[in-house]
Amino acid sequence: MRVAFVLPETTRHRDRPGAARLERVAGLLADRGHDVTVFCAQWWNDYSAERVVDGVRYRGLTVGAATASFASRLPVALARVRPDVVHARLLPARVTLAAAAGSTLVRAPLVAEQFGTDLIEGRLGRAAVRAADRIVVPSELVRTAVREHGASETDTTVIPESIAYPEIEATDPEPEIDVAYAHRLDETANLESLLLALAELRTLGWTATIVGDGPQRAAYERQAEKLRIDDRVRFVGAPDRRRRLAVYRSAHAFVQTATRSVFPTELLWALAAGCVGIVEYHAESSAHELIESYDRSFRVTDTAAMAAAIESAGELERRTVDDRWRAFGHERVIEQYTDLYEALTGGERSREPIAVGDG
Repeated sequence: MRVAFVLPETTRHRDRPGAARLERVAGLLADRGHDVTVFCAQWWNDYSAERVVDGVRYRGLTVGAATASFASRLPVALARVRPDVVHARLLPARVTLAAAAGSTLVRAPLVAEQFGTDLIEGRLGRAAVRAADRIVVPSELVRTAVREHGASETDTTVIPESIAYPEIEATDPEPEIDVAYAHRLDETANLESLLLALAELRTLGWTATIVGDGPQRAAYERQAEKLRIDDRVRFVGAPDRRRRLAVYRSAHAFVQTATRSVFPTELLWALAAGCVGIVEYHAESSAHELIESYDRSFRVTDTAAMAAAIESAGELERRTVDDRWRAFGHERVIEQYTDLYEALTGGERSREPIAVGDG
């Protein structure tokens, strides 16, 4: 299948979760033998029009991230490639509408990806929602946000984030700990909920590791000291994936307290690495969706309930991997994308790219 991704700013321009998700999907499709082109602003430092990285062809339409110029060139560029599917981010809306024009030109469906809830104001935003043949979101939380801006339930499909099981199984656990936490330590981290719960359990012999860095780290370290639990709470900063997995495989429970999360990716990694899941409910977080039907989990709404859940988690067996989460492995999740493409195209394939002039 020939798939064209529209991504003006890649992770080589800015590290953004929505861009990282689309690039991962593009790479997984290329690994499975699909013909994948990403239309983007040029990020390489020469005069060539494209670069191929790990089987993915990146075609530069502009040198900088100039939305108007990028959008004006996109329909013709898509027509030259003649994809079976056009896959774009829902925002910026002007680029999505240009992608819709290009998809109409080549008679290919437009899949629009929306990763966050920070959308879609004004006439152009609503037009972009209507222009997509299907909008893919990572959670019901984001689906609700998209529907509030004009999409219907049948216009939207939930496809979760994915993880690499081989990385989990290849990582040795650190020495055993009781509780792990991971999130950027910013205004949404809400780590104080966990620290207060741990303080209520100070008479028990627990240990905890905090993964994450950010502007609130020093304040949280001071709070742990004031609560007289700093000798058992270890702050390890923001390590790479392998170190995170070593922490998760060593932990008995993972506690999710963040007030905002469009998809709880670190919670998913931790559950797959065997942790019991403890999730504090927040209206702007989708974390509770992930554990709704999982028996090794607890949903809580206050500090006392969190403390009780941490204590109860200690009664469950320790694990270092949990096969229940293999449904979220890269190979299984990318099949959801290819199934969606097949449904939208009816299984048809394009012929060779057509020649289109610049005029």
